[in-house]
Amino acid sequence: MGKARAIILRAAGTNCDAESAFAFEKAGAKAELVHINQLVKGEKELKNYNMLAIPGGFTYGDDIASGKILANELKYKMEYDLKRFIRDGKLIIGICNGFQVLVKAGLLPNLDAEFNMEVTLTLNDSARFEDRWVYLKNSNSKCVWTKGVSKEIIYLPVAHGEGKFVTKNETILKLIDSEGLVAFRYADQNGHFGGYPVNPNGSMDNIAGICDQTGRIFGLMPHPERCIEATQHPRWTRMPKNGEGDGLAIFKSGVEYAKKEL
Repeated sequence: MGKARAIILRAAGTNCDAESAFAFEKAGAKAELVHINQLVKGEKELKNYNMLAIPGGFTYGDDIASGKILANELKYKMEYDLKRFIRDGKLIIGICNGFQVLVKAGLLPNLDAEFNMEVTLTLNDSARFEDRWVYLKNSNSKCVWTKGVSKEIIYLPVAHGEGKFVTKNETILKLIDSEGLVAFRYADQNGHFGGYPVNPNGSMDNIAGICDQTGRIFGLMPHPERCIEATQHPRWTRMPKNGEGDGLAIFKSGVEYAKKEL
């Protein structure tokens, strides 16, 4: 069996593509950086990949709203290919700006199966860019990407100005929880929920990452690709030298699923 293939989507303003490609390669996949225009023009075809990653950055300068322009490009220029990709059971991950893209394109949480925008990621309560490390509590959701995350609490960095998770209404918030779509919540090192800075942006219900009802589409604000090696941990000299950062398990989970199922 050949390696699972990951496409790392780029656009003007993407800046975490190389790190994301490294993470997939480290997890055992073959990763390829592809600009959105190459897909739109047909120079590359989405169907030739098993996993789609939309990495962090500030695509198109976050004009209008963070991730909105790239979301519209996916929705209106690549609708057929994207829906076929999803229908074929393939995997999608959106990190930070990529998460913003997924919710604004209606791919997450997609409760009505109509790709309508049901949640958003908006300005942090602090009204400033939050660049810090946070603890995340694993919610044991149906998310494919977190099945291999054995730790109850992981530690990853956030770097965003618009990361506050907000639902369209209370019903959607309750459904996301009851359907097992919450993958991670912001917490402290003991797994307790709290306000700022434990919750760095004011997200409803402390939500840091969600999946869709299939578990194959996943978005999160923290950056797992920035904690792949143990030495990327800010306290690495005082930590066990196991050679891996907490973020690698997420990529390994996706790659292992793709190898077995796709």
